[in-house]
Amino acid sequence: MTENNQNYALIKKLPLKVPDQYMGLITLNRPDEMNPLNWATVKALRSALQTLSPDPSVRVIAITGAGRAFSAGGDLKAYMYLYRHETEYRGFLGDMRETFDSMATLPQPVVALINGYCIAGGIELMEACDFAYAAKSAKIGDGHPNFGQIGGAGGNIRLPRWITPPRARELLFTGKLLTADEALEWGIVNKVVPDDKLLDAGLEFANIMVDKSPLGTKLTKQICNLGLNMRLEDALHMEIQENVHYCVSNYDSYEGLEAFDAKRPPKFEGR
Repeated sequence: MTENNQNYALIKKLPLKVPDQYMGLITLNRPDEMNPLNWATVKALRSALQTLSPDPSVRVIAITGAGRAFSAGGDLKAYMYLYRHETEYRGFLGDMRETFDSMATLPQPVVALINGYCIAGGIELMEACDFAYAAKSAKIGDGHPNFGQIGGAGGNIRLPRWITPPRARELLFTGKLLTADEALEWGIVNKVVPDDKLLDAGLEFANIMVDKSPLGTKLTKQICNLGLNMRLEDALHMEIQENVHYCVSNYDSYEGLEAFDAKRPPKFEGR
């Protein structure tokens, strides 16, 4: 059960409007099985993130699925084995948790491109991203209760923080699936687009971000994510400290001010 097939998560670097800048695209690649998150897929996803995140030319990371699903969730057949082998099961959950948790610390924004069914482990993966765009035909929900399961990759914790707690409970308790438009209304996704425009929407977002300071984006993401887990007073203090240090010590901040004064586009360098 420790197989690691890199083909389960394919990587592409798609060019943006700025030369030598890219959106890194990770595609979960088990379309015949609706991209279940078995151990091999989780390891392949983690490897893909570790390949893209240190690359300064990659300004945004997008995650999607091949075929008709983003991910239909965990591999239930594999669970039948893992439940009987506790050490391996704990190892699998640990890898999944660490992989999803690591996405909050990446310097790039991570956007989920929800191309179809996004259920159970799939919605947990979506919640680990910073943004979510959905194809019109997407179906989104937490299928764990339909099979006597509960989420183990952060969904019970992240979903009530992603949307309102009552609506999160409705999904977590019932296993119902939302349409893309309903998911937009509930605040689960940022945008709904036609099915054939999903990748274009991801690239459009990446092309907005490519003009921004990479260091500013990294620090803002860090502040937002850390602040969610802190007392308000402590979070506000942390924000001030981070911003003071940021504004007085890095090139991009001064470049932004100088570009404004000179009425020219800034040329950020991520430092």
